[in-house]
Amino acid sequence: MNGRIADIQSRILALQTQQATTVTATRTSQSAAGGSGTTFASHLQGAIAAQQGPAAKKAYKLNDKGIPEDLAAYGNGQIPTEVLSRVGDTRHKLWAPAAEQLTQLVADAKRDGVKIGITDSYRSYNEQVDLARRKGLYSQGGLAAKPGTSEHGWGMATDLDLSPEALAWMRQNAGRYGFVENTKRESWHWAFRPNT
Repeated sequence: MNGRIADIQSRILALQTQQATTVTATRTSQSAAGGSGTTFASHLQGAIAAQQGPAAKKAYKLNDKGIPEDLAAYGNGQIPTEVLSRVGDTRHKLWAPAAEQLTQLVADAKRDGVKIGITDSYRSYNEQVDLARRKGLYSQGGLAAKPGTSEHGWGMATDLDLSPEALAWMRQNAGRYGFVENTKRESWHWAFRPNT
């Protein structure tokens, strides 16, 4: 049943992304054709797209560490699969609101001619332990957070494959989607900050 729910959520997200892309394409073709885009239909499409975009994010009650209280109840690295969602058509998963925003971010970057790849996403506690063993703790010069403290363990962080152009795009635009660059020495690590 949980797998079915996750599948339905992924399909809804894909349809929303497709609709936003269609709205953008319609606006672009109207502009190219010299149309003013002032028809009722174009205004309606714009309003729908705006409601589905980053500005429509739900507000969450956060604990003192900035983690949504509902999510914190599970524990770092213990997030159930039904709370995670796939990012676009990748194998990567994040907490559902973060996955939705990252999917939109990647689609919008692509529309701007910028490719953003994903190299890592949610990490279970056991995956955090393995990573710390292999790459060392960040506090000791390595690349891993102490197991049980990683933003990846909340499903609220992603590691991205970014060209210099993509990194510049992220630094200019990521905040609109709730993502921040917050780890020194790791320009690929971006954390999601939900609305409060």
